[in-house]
Amino acid sequence: MTAFGKLIRTTAFRLTLAYLFLFALFAASLLGYFAWNTRRLITEQITSTVNAEIGEIDDIFGRRGLRGLVFTIENRALRPGANLYLVTTPNGQAIAGNVGSLAPGVMATNGWSETAYRRLEDQDNADHRALVRVTQLSGGFRLLIGRDLEERKRLFGIVANAAQWSLLIVVVLGLAGGVFVARRVLRRIDAMTGTTQRIMAGDLSGRLPVGRSGDELDRLAENLNAMLERIEALMVGLKEVSDNIAHDLKTPLTRLRNRAEEALASSGSDAEYRHALERTIEESDGLIRTFNALLMIARAESGQARGNMDDFDAAEVANGIHELYEPLAEEDGMTLRVKATSTRLHGNRELISQALANLVENAIKYGTPAPSAQPLSAGAADSAESREILIEARRDGNQVLLSVTDHGPGIPEADRKHAVERFVRLEASRTQPGSGLGLSLASAVATLHGGELRLADAHPGLTATLAIPAADTSERVAGQTPDMSKTG
Repeated sequence: MTAFGKLIRTTAFRLTLAYLFLFALFAASLLGYFAWNTRRLITEQITSTVNAEIGEIDDIFGRRGLRGLVFTIENRALRPGANLYLVTTPNGQAIAGNVGSLAPGVMATNGWSETAYRRLEDQDNADHRALVRVTQLSGGFRLLIGRDLEERKRLFGIVANAAQWSLLIVVVLGLAGGVFVARRVLRRIDAMTGTTQRIMAGDLSGRLPVGRSGDELDRLAENLNAMLERIEALMVGLKEVSDNIAHDLKTPLTRLRNRAEEALASSGSDAEYRHALERTIEESDGLIRTFNALLMIARAESGQARGNMDDFDAAEVANGIHELYEPLAEEDGMTLRVKATSTRLHGNRELISQALANLVENAIKYGTPAPSAQPLSAGAADSAESREILIEARRDGNQVLLSVTDHGPGIPEADRKHAVERFVRLEASRTQPGSGLGLSLASAVATLHGGELRLADAHPGLTATLAIPAADTSERVAGQTPDMSKTG
């Protein structure tokens, strides 16, 4: 398709043509109304003048007779102008006036008529048009008074000529404006099309151009760019998951296979076979947990869990996690404490509970301070505090904060952004069991709910916080339940 063909097919050009037609129709109607109103006004002025003059001449005829009438008509006929006068005898013979000829039957009919005529002094024998009134005087004499319509015709011609030029200018300027607007829109659409073609070819880094006008195309481009950024992030995440599965899950699968081979090669008793099977089952459970975590992260990042969202109390979630993990913390010699204020959340309770559980598991695993980190003079109270994990649920402005604080080595600030990626395990945690998906799941759940995962220093230790927007109904229940602190 040619460039001109693409141009005239654009919506902008077609809209311009539609508006141009409507505007031209409106302008033509306005000029037509003006011309018709001008014609009507001139006609009214003529009739008013002629009626007044007929009344005056009829009065003169009544007072001065035929001689006075003829004298008056002759004098007025000699005046320059467009006025017409004619007096005839009862048998139709002209006796005074400036009209040479009329259309047949005009003088025989009283009243107004528009007729062709010729003046006595005309040398070109050309017909003119006039608006005349014929009246019958006493004695059978007939009087015609009228006015030439050339002035009305000339004025109407001026208006018609102006209308033609005006419409022509409107059409030309409208077409030029339509071409300009259509080319500008087409240029932007072509730029967007080129970018989308590159994206379809596999270049997900492409973005639609955004101008500075802030119009609807700019808003559309901004929204599409946000969508493309989301798609690119999901594709990068998918690639990372695939790479991580290929690398990080290869080791446990290889270890599982080697143990099975070792059991077949070296085990001779039922007890040894049983032990090998138990280790195999334990390794398989770890792999299943890893895959379940990956599936849960995928659900959160894709937004599939939005359909299961409901209002619930964040304090109930915190208390439930406390009851579930308190025995595990005590086995490791740690104290698990909860401090929760009733506040409403709108979200997926299962995912938020799992994310908070992951934070608690990480705190139990990595929240024990290193022996060298405790001073030799530390008292029993300081030692107990250093082995305490605090779960909090509270309202902060328009957000609900679910946090877990420990007193372990924490995460250096430079590594915090890296720590929420899948299968990432920092150097200090390499000796601990795990898959490196706990913080990734918590971050994905927070993002699903329009919030974020915050990692901060606890001086010493780490505070991991799920900051999630509060439910709209939180205003009604805030403050109903005071501090629900517990100490395990």
